[in-house]
Amino acid sequence: MEENKLKTVEQPRDRVVLVGLSSPVLKADSADEESMDELAALVETAGAVSVATVLQNLPSPNPRSFIGEGKVAEIKELIGSTEATMAIFDNDLSPSQMRVLTEDLGVQVLDRSGLILDIFAQRAKTKEGRLQVELAQLKYRLSRLTGMGASMSRLGGGIGTRGPGEKKLETDRRYIKERIAELNKDAQEIRTHRELLRAQRSKKGTPVISLVGYTNAGKSTILNRLSDAGVLAEDKLFATLDTTTRKIELPGGSEGFLTDT
Repeated sequence: MEENKLKTVEQPRDRVVLVGLSSPVLKADSADEESMDELAALVETAGAVSVATVLQNLPSPNPRSFIGEGKVAEIKELIGSTEATMAIFDNDLSPSQMRVLTEDLGVQVLDRSGLILDIFAQRAKTKEGRLQVELAQLKYRLSRLTGMGASMSRLGGGIGTRGPGEKKLETDRRYIKERIAELNKDAQEIRTHRELLRAQRSKKGTPVISLVGYTNAGKSTILNRLSDAGVLAEDKLFATLDTTTRKIELPGGSEGFLTDT
């Protein structure tokens, strides 16, 4: 009798067209080749694959569709030819622009902020991390309830719809506000507890060393090397999200705490 073997079914990855708008009006939010490369890396971290990149230059964003109407038609053709399932913008979109683009392109549309929140939802492991992510997701969705309309109910279970804050998007504004109030209360309790621990360490005179740097700068790798923390260390943007603190031995035999922030 042959032994039964479990088969792992790999879920299809979202195929994404990356879109960016370069405009002097947008200032820091203006897209360029470097920010588009970073967006592609974020998409990879989220578990999707980028199949095309479109970067447009305009004096100012189109109030209705953000990018030019002709560019919308061009991207729609590109989505069809590449069999893309999503369009992700390097810039932040207004609720009405997201609704228009979702309807015109016929696929889910997400902006950079929504993509990063999705990555956070995947990567948050601690209670505090999951709480902070849900709070951020709810605030993000609350600001986008007006103007999204029916396009919100068409979102599936891919990028931008999962994680601690994956309540159905049709939840009303009242529920979201009540949940935000609950999460703010919980967050304050966690901050109070952390401040108490910090005060105790300070009273004992225990040195605390913080590793500070941009995502994927190597903080987790250094933490693992110095403390055997065993935290995830990958060559990906936002591979780790939660703050980790470990006790270490300092030169001379004294003890201290090393924190990856």
